[in-house]
Amino acid sequence: MGNAASLEARLRQAFSPVELEILDESHRHAGHHESFDGSGETHLRVRIVSEAFSGMSRIGRHRAINALADEAMANGLHALAIEAKAPGEPSRR
Repeated sequence: MGNAASLEARLRQAFSPVELEILDESHRHAGHHESFDGSGETHLRVRIVSEAFSGMSRIGRHRAINALADEAMANGLHALAIEAKAPGEPSRR
């Protein structure tokens, strides 16, 4: 299972999101290092909406999601961008 699929399963189990999107943005970072060609699910963006985030600070949300990304980090995930909100909150995009 790849980093995105593994992280998705863990996020679904932990937060029961009403919306969840995981984007592989690795290609956008190709060339940042000599040997990196932009492949391999090394840079992911998580967009998640869950009731579990109600009343939780932005930092708390990020900490909770990052805690679930430990397996992906051990398997080559280099960066994780997080957009987390509770239902009804405006998008920050």
